[in-house]
Amino acid sequence: MLLSMTGYGDARWESEHLLVAVELRAVNNRYLKVSVRCPDAYGALEGEIEKRLRQTLRRGTVTVHLSVRRLGAPGPQRLNLAAVRGYVEQLQSLERELALPPAPLLGSVLALPGVVEDDDTAGPDAAADWPAIAPVLDAALAKLQRMRQDEGQAMERELLRQIDTLAAALAAVSDQAPQVVSAWRGRLEERVGQLLAERGLEFDPALLVREVAVFAERSDVREEIVRLGSHLDQFRAACTAAESPGRRLDFLVQEMNREVNTIGSKCNDVTLARHVVEMKSGIEQMRELIQNVE
Repeated sequence: MLLSMTGYGDARWESEHLLVAVELRAVNNRYLKVSVRCPDAYGALEGEIEKRLRQTLRRGTVTVHLSVRRLGAPGPQRLNLAAVRGYVEQLQSLERELALPPAPLLGSVLALPGVVEDDDTAGPDAAADWPAIAPVLDAALAKLQRMRQDEGQAMERELLRQIDTLAAALAAVSDQAPQVVSAWRGRLEERVGQLLAERGLEFDPALLVREVAVFAERSDVREEIVRLGSHLDQFRAACTAAESPGRRLDFLVQEMNREVNTIGSKCNDVTLARHVVEMKSGIEQMRELIQNVE
């Protein structure tokens, strides 16, 4: 079963005191790379998150957006005494400089930025929140997998269609290849006969046989046809494997392209050349698709 390396999944969970949201975005990559973006207080969970994703994913760049928000009454707060002293000293200095009468300062100072802060000692506990975060991560991952499976099935249908097209072109090459030598022999015999007749020379069949034998050996593509046919069969089998075979398909496409190039370099026939161009075009389309298969 083919899996796409691109996909998206999200999930959220809310209780009386906590709101958890997870968003996963995946794009293609030769290896698996996980990037976690979360509040600083939950940075310690990056290892657990990546470990959980690696149990399901094998390739691709996956970006995880984790949002955790506490609901209900605000947590305890504290005064920033250094900020209070700084504000008071500056205001008293301004009173003296402008000769202003003393005024109550504390009420005004408490409303200034940075004076009242959240108590860091009562901050979030990542380890305690992990049992609530993990199921949300799993739900987002399940959505991501469904999208990757749907795209993978679409790619599998297209790849198998291309394989059928290649197999038809290969069958045409297999049928046409034996006729190339006999056709070339007929043309050669006709041209040599004309040239010798113009010069009054006799035709030596042995020379013709030798030339035809050399040409036949150089243009023999039977071995390449057999190997290419084997690659096509292996490709079909790989598409139905239990695990997504992206790397194996990439290797097979490279080998298929190698055999087609060899056939193209050996063939000396317009019809065969047309089939070679058709096969190379199909292989290039397959190569582009396979770049996104896990």
